[in-house]
Amino acid sequence: MATHLIVGAGMVGSTTARRLAERGEQVKIVSRSGRGPVHPQVERIAADATDADRLAELADGVTAIYNCLNPAYHRWLTDWPPMAAALLATAERSGAPLVIAGCLYGYGEITGPMTEENPLAATHPKLKMRADIWRAALAAQRAGRIRAATEVRGSDYLQAQSIFSFFIGKPLLAGRRAVVPAPLDVPHTWTSINDMAAMLVTAATDRRAWNRAWHAPSAAPLTVRELATRFTDVAGAPAPKLTTIPGALLRAGGVLSPMLREFQTTAYQFARPFVMDSTAATATFGLQPQPLDAALRETAALLGGVPSTGHRRTRPGTT
Repeated sequence: MATHLIVGAGMVGSTTARRLAERGEQVKIVSRSGRGPVHPQVERIAADATDADRLAELADGVTAIYNCLNPAYHRWLTDWPPMAAALLATAERSGAPLVIAGCLYGYGEITGPMTEENPLAATHPKLKMRADIWRAALAAQRAGRIRAATEVRGSDYLQAQSIFSFFIGKPLLAGRRAVVPAPLDVPHTWTSINDMAAMLVTAATDRRAWNRAWHAPSAAPLTVRELATRFTDVAGAPAPKLTTIPGALLRAGGVLSPMLREFQTTAYQFARPFVMDSTAATATFGLQPQPLDAALRETAALLGGVPSTGHRRTRPGTT
């Protein structure tokens, strides 16, 4: 029976672990605290993601290694390099393919839809570092040091701690106005955690996926206003009230809030259309994105479900 090693027990790692377990495969999921999904096929392990020796022990005989780590944004420059190096060393010592849960930051500011063929042109230190993690893994594969390297890139997640859940989903479910640090009417790609997990598993188990990057299948882009309206509709919440945080106020708020401060680094992603093309994965592997309404219902459930007022909106012509 295949065994997979997932390092990182956040929403991406845990969802990937559950998906593998449901296929009947064994999973070791590693986090500093030893948390992770409870399932007979999943072994939860407490370990330091910078400890290459310990990770190598855990990776002995595994089918694939998944880098699903995601340190706090304000600690990226200090936390990411030793963790990425440890995962790369683990892949080298174990001989198992390395699959990285990546993002779109490495492209930098870009005009037009993003495909996997776009150059990784980011220059900001934090964004460039994410591109460097992939470049190092691919260079190791090409040099014959590791068996295979693959990166799966997704856009902003729905069912996870993200700009959508924190700034939009939580207040709207509570019937409050959502104060958003982004324009409301610019098209943006949103990725379901389930689609990210499906592509990660495919990237690990289908040799056609090896040694290149893939975009996780994602639904058609929606503006913040469109997504908020869709979310409140499927969640049965009041119609959304939205306000954009002015740039000057956002910068001032960043003095006290690490999240607002770090958001300024990637604010360009919301200033103009930020569209990810995932047709390569769909055409190659037949993967289709999760229906958006289903993803939004899951998001609402994770954030607390239907508001306590019991209010439920209906569409015209429905009861």
